[in-house]
Amino acid sequence: MDGYHPVPWFPAWPIEFSNEIQNPLEIVTLFDEWRPNTRWLLMTFEAAASEVHLWTTWFAVRRLEEKNKMIARKIDAEFLRLIAGTRQIKIAFDRAGLRIGDTAAWILYLPEFEISTTFGQTKIDREVYNNNQIDAERLSEHLNARIIAQRPFPNVEGLVRIGAITEGEKIALNKCEDAYLLHSAMSEL
Repeated sequence: MDGYHPVPWFPAWPIEFSNEIQNPLEIVTLFDEWRPNTRWLLMTFEAAASEVHLWTTWFAVRRLEEKNKMIARKIDAEFLRLIAGTRQIKIAFDRAGLRIGDTAAWILYLPEFEISTTFGQTKIDREVYNNNQIDAERLSEHLNARIIAQRPFPNVEGLVRIGAITEGEKIALNKCEDAYLLHSAMSEL
């Protein structure tokens, strides 16, 4: 990414499993065993739409965390809850967590730097992705997966997966990212 990109890469690494997931709980348990802390999480591949989507969700979660108003007890579950557009933790894991048959996922790190109370003034450490690369690689190896060269992109399949639209519902491709953002925002209603 060049230095002029308005939004730095979110600390998210796409991984591809060597085989389809047969037991999601086994993968998550293994991940929990090796992750450095609860600021690391696994998320279904389709749930990430863009750098803006991930940073916007992160900002909302950090705001809830700082105000001690999270619904989930842990930051990783709260992030999935917002991505899934729900107030229900179980639904969040069903929508944004791993499922049988998945072949890819995201390893994410939720940075803990301060957020500003002034709109648009939060300072994002542009090196947060690079500074956590080694931990992400180590986690992917423990999961018998490999990091693939891809960044998040909005798509209709992802909107169906997170419950933003129903199977067969039509949406213009240029409106997909907006739909992801709106769905995340709706989790507070």
